[in-house]
Amino acid sequence: MQTLLTDLPLGRAALLAAVPLFYLLAGAGTWVGTSAIEARWRVARWCAAGAVGASLVSLGWLLASGAGLVRGPALFSLGELGALHLSLRSDALGALMLLLVSFIGWVIVGYSQPYLGGERGQPRYIRDLMLTLAAVSLLVISNNLLLLALAWMATSLALHGLLTFFNTRPQALVAAHKKFIASRVADACLLVAIAVIGQQLGTLEIDQAIAAAKALPAMTGPLQVAALLLATSALLKCAQLPVHGWLIQVMEAPTPVSALLHAGVVNLGGFLLIRLGSLVSDVPAAQALLVVVGSVTAVVAALVMMTRISIKVSLAWSTCAQMGFMMMQCGLGLYDLALLHLMAHSLYKAHAFLGAGGAVEQNRLQQMTPPPVRLSGAGWLLAALAGMALVAAAALVWGFSPSQAPALWALGGILSLALAPLLYGPVLRAGGWWSLAGLVGAFAVALAYFGLHAVFSRWLGTDSVGAAPSSGLIVWVLGCFGLLFIIQGAVRAQPQGRLARGLYPWLFAGLYLDELFTRLTFRLWPARVPATPGTLAQPALDSKTTPPGAL
Repeated sequence: MQTLLTDLPLGRAALLAAVPLFYLLAGAGTWVGTSAIEARWRVARWCAAGAVGASLVSLGWLLASGAGLVRGPALFSLGELGALHLSLRSDALGALMLLLVSFIGWVIVGYSQPYLGGERGQPRYIRDLMLTLAAVSLLVISNNLLLLALAWMATSLALHGLLTFFNTRPQALVAAHKKFIASRVADACLLVAIAVIGQQLGTLEIDQAIAAAKALPAMTGPLQVAALLLATSALLKCAQLPVHGWLIQVMEAPTPVSALLHAGVVNLGGFLLIRLGSLVSDVPAAQALLVVVGSVTAVVAALVMMTRISIKVSLAWSTCAQMGFMMMQCGLGLYDLALLHLMAHSLYKAHAFLGAGGAVEQNRLQQMTPPPVRLSGAGWLLAALAGMALVAAAALVWGFSPSQAPALWALGGILSLALAPLLYGPVLRAGGWWSLAGLVGAFAVALAYFGLHAVFSRWLGTDSVGAAPSSGLIVWVLGCFGLLFIIQGAVRAQPQGRLARGLYPWLFAGLYLDELFTRLTFRLWPARVPATPGTLAQPALDSKTTPPGAL
């Protein structure tokens, strides 16, 4: 089979390989020598900065010269499944992700040193952090399916050491154990899918496998099973319902680890689907699985967030909702918007976790502001209609007709509902020029949304990937987020009403889904925790023990 991407020159190949090598160098420094901890942190900071520099130069070189790859030697043959190559790929998706990962890693390394000052086990922390970053960076630049899977498993195993850094905290050990089990199931799904793809297409090289799949007149039965397994693996890695509990409970880990997980590692399921979109989008069952599970997770997590007052726990539920929305976008075939969502969420969540210490000051400022005016149903509906008009105008400006890309228009409808709180709150009630300025700002947001879709789809080449989703999936998505909008509006209008009081105990307990998953995991594979009273999971909350209150 012919190579579909041009060969990379030695300089570009060295830049790609330099990023994981920088992290491996910093991690290896914790095993050799007896240098002081300050010197080890210094090496980690310099290596993280070097990775950012290499990623930035690699992106610039990509823009100047185009995409390409370097095919390393075959490490060993896998028979009909192909071979394991050290092939690295330089394209828009990989370059953007590599820069994002290295930048977040550089920020987290700088934040971690003062945060962990005086703690024991800092060399172990540096080692696990550097190994995690090395595995993630290798994953995003790999062009070999098996190498990608091995890097993904290495990421999970290295991250496990970070999640259990405080190894005397039972809650941290239980959460890490639950994640470990979910990740191993996801790994098994991914490996089986890769084996099927290799057997059916005769190669494990990603570019060649995608080209071979496109050349088929129709997706074979085994390839459809492989697509379902890829979707299942991504859902498990992205902590979708009902295996989401570990993502909420890993708050027992150090704050920079939470930032790394929520801003980077948990997004890798979305990256997998974007990279292998052509192998998933032509399978209706895989599309439906991603859309249904992702949309339900997004809606439930958004409602549960309304019951939380803890900043970090609320951020964790926010990550769960955002991952669900990204899975839904992938199921609808909107991979360019999924990548945009991934990047924006990563940067926002890294800032949110690392800046969570300022929550006290923000709460103090909120207490000094006058209470908001209670919302009315009519005003809520008016704001939604205004948002729809602005989003439709922005779409028409970019040349998207109502008959074109129904999935994109469905996400535009969700965007219009998301603009409603802004339009009804400080904008429409401000009066005068402030209202006009707010409307202009909301229109600019919608304009940027469709504009970035156009730019990313052309740059990534995702405008013709896969089959369009069915009308039933689009109706399902609109129904889910329409219901979310109605419930949130009703609760905000009457925070002490019957609906709010009825939903509060169930949503505060997360519909008791995590309790069921926890019991199942402890029955199949009990965790080893210190013999301390109350070491296992907290008892499930129910309406008899949960204090009544407003959402």
